[in-house]
Amino acid sequence: MNNTKSGFVTLIGRPNVGKSTLMNRIIGQKIAITSNKPQTTRNRIETVYTDERGQIVFLDTPGIHKPKNKLGQYMQRVTAAAMNGVDLILWLIEPDEFVGGGDSYIASRLASGKTPVILVINKIDSIPHENILMTIEAYRNLLPFVEIVPVSALRNKGIDDLVSTIYKYLPEGPYLFDPDIITDQPERAIVSEMIREKALQVLSCEVPHGIAVIIDSMKDREEKHICDIDATIICERESHKGIIIGKRGAMLKRIGTNARFEIERLLGCKVNLKLFVKVKENWRDSEVLMANYGFRKEDEE
Repeated sequence: MNNTKSGFVTLIGRPNVGKSTLMNRIIGQKIAITSNKPQTTRNRIETVYTDERGQIVFLDTPGIHKPKNKLGQYMQRVTAAAMNGVDLILWLIEPDEFVGGGDSYIASRLASGKTPVILVINKIDSIPHENILMTIEAYRNLLPFVEIVPVSALRNKGIDDLVSTIYKYLPEGPYLFDPDIITDQPERAIVSEMIREKALQVLSCEVPHGIAVIIDSMKDREEKHICDIDATIICERESHKGIIIGKRGAMLKRIGTNARFEIERLLGCKVNLKLFVKVKENWRDSEVLMANYGFRKEDEE
């Protein structure tokens, strides 16, 4: 493996700019969940891309936003920690001819650092070509970007160019992980997030931010090639519990059916998924409950 390159790359940006979609596209497998609701990613998620040129370790982070509770504060500490000690930062934005307040704030945070920054303009499939040039003009003087790369993570446009550009700024070195490894996330964590994703996709706007998913048990029946999974959806209010369950259990069944399909693809076997719903009031402001629900202290460090 002579002359290979390897390094750590953090993805940052406002909520909903497509960080998780981009990371999943590069890796070639769904690791981080996605939805059209902001603050979908809550933890730092580490994935590994390996080819003959070397190895890129991506750190996907929660969208940068003003926190409203202890969970929000945790998410912002996770993002700040992921910007330290890495080799490269990818700042994702959406096409826009004006720099908004959220991106101005991100620029101010990046300005004090010494890590090279690539500006990635995502969702270019949604606008005319000339608007991409207007976006470049609006952002180019905010920071001394080493590169500006337009892409569409959803439509797989510009992704190969982006990966090649990333390698330009990584140091020479051996693989950091076994080439077969693609993520630091255990299967239980990925399964939990897949269930939460399906809940995010079907629930009304006021509910999703207040839910967490806990895997109570996950056992293989090897002789039948079936995995039995019991999971609990945690919500903050009794009224939310009723919405999640739905009339005669219809909503909970819909979440379970949608999640089971993706979990079976992940695990490569049939899945028997049972979902339950519990109320834990204001869990997003309880450090004890947050720790119980998988929000890792080490991600903030």
